[in-house]
Amino acid sequence: MASDADLPPLPRVPAGLYRHYKGGLYEVLDIARHSETLEPLVVYRALYGAHGLWVRPAAMFTETVVIGGVRQPRFTALEDLNENSL
Repeated sequence: MASDADLPPLPRVPAGLYRHYKGGLYEVLDIARHSETLEPLVVYRALYGAHGLWVRPAAMFTETVVIGGVRQPRFTALEDLNENSL
């Protein structure tokens, strides 16, 4: 079994509030690793409905998507939204 020192570093996805491109609000709790593949996963909770707990590959969480011909982040940190609205 590999020790933590042998593992590649995890990507930086700061904990906090995020808005999905479809409008939903989520709270990022932490970054974890898949037990078999070591793939980095973002652990996050929906801030609506049943407040479900989810994981998504970090690469997918941080990617951009094209919606209606416009490239935008899949998730945007709310503090990023506040900075852009100044």
